[in-house]
Amino acid sequence: MATYIGIDAGTSMVKAAAFDERGRPLGVESRPVSLSLHGGHAEQDMEEVYGAVEEVLTSLTAVLDDPVELIGLTGQGDGVWLVDDQGRPVRAAISWMDGRAHELVDEWQSSGVVDSVFRRSGSAMFPGCPGPVLAWLDRHEPAALDAASAAVYCKDMVFQRLTGIRATDVSDASMPFLDPRTRAYADEVLLTLGLSHRRRLLPPISDPVAVGELPESGTRIANGPYDLPACALGAGVTAPGDGLLIVGTCLAALVAVDELDLAGEAAGLHISTDRPGHWLRAMPAMVGTAALDWVLNTTGVAHTEVNGLLEATPPGAHGVRVLPYFASSGERAPFVEPRLRAELSGVSLESTKADLIRATCEGIGFAARHCLEAAGLTGSLAICGGGTRSPAWMRLFADVLGRPLRIVEGEVGARGAVLAAAERFGVELETAVWTEPTSVVEPDAERAEFYAKAYDDHLERLAAARSRARAT
Repeated sequence: MATYIGIDAGTSMVKAAAFDERGRPLGVESRPVSLSLHGGHAEQDMEEVYGAVEEVLTSLTAVLDDPVELIGLTGQGDGVWLVDDQGRPVRAAISWMDGRAHELVDEWQSSGVVDSVFRRSGSAMFPGCPGPVLAWLDRHEPAALDAASAAVYCKDMVFQRLTGIRATDVSDASMPFLDPRTRAYADEVLLTLGLSHRRRLLPPISDPVAVGELPESGTRIANGPYDLPACALGAGVTAPGDGLLIVGTCLAALVAVDELDLAGEAAGLHISTDRPGHWLRAMPAMVGTAALDWVLNTTGVAHTEVNGLLEATPPGAHGVRVLPYFASSGERAPFVEPRLRAELSGVSLESTKADLIRATCEGIGFAARHCLEAAGLTGSLAICGGGTRSPAWMRLFADVLGRPLRIVEGEVGARGAVLAAAERFGVELETAVWTEPTSVVEPDAERAEFYAKAYDDHLERLAAARSRARAT
C-alpha cells in the first residue's frame, strides 16, 4: 500500500504527517521550534527549523510499514530567510510576526506606496512581509543582503537543503512582488519600493511547483504552496465563493475566487495558486490562538480548561470585551494598522477568568467575521487549526459567524501539501475523500442574533481604537 507524507514547517511547530492512499492518517511526528521576540523583532534560527524537519521526517519514516510514494512540503509564509548558495543562513530568519519595519510601512501608507503596490500585486504590505523587511535591511543591514545569495521563504530554505534546488512557488511569491495576472515578478513593484538593486535576491519561481528527490532514498518531493493555500487544498476549498478559516497562530480567512478585483481597500492579499485563473482572497489577521495563549499564560489557565470555562459564562462575558490585536506589529487584515494594540474593557472586581477567556474568544470570532466579510465569502465555510480542538469554541464561532462550520481536523496543511504534490507528479488521489469534513457545527439562532448586535459594537470600538493608534 502506498504511503504519502506531508511536511509542515510552521512558526512554532514542525510536523510530518503520513497518510494512506485514502487520506487516512498513519502517524504524525512533531517538534517545537522557538521564536525569538525582542524589541518588536521576531526571528527564528534556520538551523533549528531545518533540524526539526530532518528529525520529524526520520522519526516518521522509521515507523512506517510501507514505502513512501511522495512527499509534499509546506510551511509558514512571509518574512525573509536570507541564505547563501547552499541554502544555509546568512543571518537569523526574520519572521512574518516581526515589527521592525512598522515605521517604514507608516511612511509608505502616507505616501501612497502601499496603495500603489496593492493595485499592482493585489497584496497590502505589513511590517513582516518581504517588501518592508528587505527595505529595512537595505537601510540598516546592507551587509547581510550583500552576503546573501537569495531571500527565500521558510519552505524554500528547507527544499533547497533537502534537494539542492533553489525555487519558490507562485503562492509565496505573491507577497508582494508577484503580478497575479502574469504570474511573474513585477519589476514596477521593486522600483516603487526602492529595491530594484536587490532583484537578484528574489528566488526563481517554479510554476507549477518545483520537484526533486531526497538524495539518500530517492523519494520524490514537491515544494508545494505555503501553509495558507496548502490548508485550503487540504480542506477542499477550491470552488469560487467557498471559504476557509484557519484558527491557528495566525487567524487566516481565505475565499476562493476566479476573478481579480484590485479596486477595493488595500488590505489582505490575493494568493496565486497552481491553477492559472484561480486565486485565494486572503485576510490573514496577525493574531489568532496566539492572543488566547497570551491571556491563558497571563491568567495561569491551562489549555485543557478552555472548553469548560467557555461554558461557565454566557455570551457577552458579563460585559467584558477584548479587542484581540496583541501582535507587536499591529494588524494586517482586513486593514493595515501597524500601531494598533489590544484593548480590554468592561472588567470589574466581579469579573472572572471565565469572563476574560470567553471575551477573548469572542473578540477573535469578531475579527474572523470581519476578515471573512472583507474577503467576500458567499459559499460554504470550512474551519481548521488548533482552535478546533475546543468544541465550545467551535460553537461560539458558528454563533458569531452566523453560519454552519465544516470542521476539518488533523494535519490539514500537510494533507494539502500531499494533494499538491500528487497533482504535480500525476498521482491520482480521491480529493473529495481526502478533504471530507470531520463534522458540521450549526449556529444557534438566538445566540447568532445576540452576536450580530455585539459584532456591530465590536466594529465601533475597533474604529475608535484605530483612530487612537494613528494618533500615537
